[in-house]
Amino acid sequence: MIFLRSLAFNLALYVVTIVEMIVFTPFYFLASRKRAWWVPKFWARSNLWLQKVLAGTRSEITGQENLPEGAYILAPKHQSFWDTFALVPDIPDAVYILKRELMWIPVFGWYLGKMDMIPIDRGSPARALRKVVVEARKRAEEGRQIVIYPEGTRRPPGAEPAYKHGIAEIYSRLGIPVVPVAHVAGLYWPRRRFLRFPGVIKARFLPPIPPGLSKVEFMARLVEETEKACDALLIETAQSENPPPLPPTAIERLNQLGVAVPGNAVAA
Repeated sequence: MIFLRSLAFNLALYVVTIVEMIVFTPFYFLASRKRAWWVPKFWARSNLWLQKVLAGTRSEITGQENLPEGAYILAPKHQSFWDTFALVPDIPDAVYILKRELMWIPVFGWYLGKMDMIPIDRGSPARALRKVVVEARKRAEEGRQIVIYPEGTRRPPGAEPAYKHGIAEIYSRLGIPVVPVAHVAGLYWPRRRFLRFPGVIKARFLPPIPPGLSKVEFMARLVEETEKACDALLIETAQSENPPPLPPTAIERLNQLGVAVPGNAVAA
């Protein structure tokens, strides 16, 4: 049953994405950027609805009261494709820092270009960071929200933190707050996996880290607060009535936290 529901959802996701891009193209490219944001937000909500109906996976995102007005940096955990779109409806005018190869995808890349995202060449980290700082400052001065994944790439739930220095440099140079985002979406929508597991993906916008801290202090707070919140969500999910299969990294982390792994949380 999970296989069939996953198949239905995965197919529907691609079909709906293609159909919506075609249908909304005239409005999207003729409208101003701020008005055109309606389209990506609608697409994100469509995906969440499809996931709920077809895969049986609800999304419960809380902490919106922690989002400041105007410009800030959003720093989500990166575990799944889910966290690339699920937060979009809550962000007024997001700017994603993303790999430049995404801009080369026909139509989809044009959609990204319309929103004035910040593409980077990950093969040249130093040059990429300099570009990000310059471009992110411009977007922040426009009151936009900069979305950056502090660990750079998707990591499985419970894995050892691997935060990159780049976000500390951006935080230091821009002088705006950083809002961490904790979740364990990778338990339900695993990276590099076909299956989508039913249940409730819980995510939370955490209280913003104010500007003005040293880079060392900032990184310490970012890692501690994000990982502590993710641990709490991991425990809550593992101890729920019908937990998804837990990957080895999640089981190991639960063991480190002194939490017994429920018998019905079979390792994936």
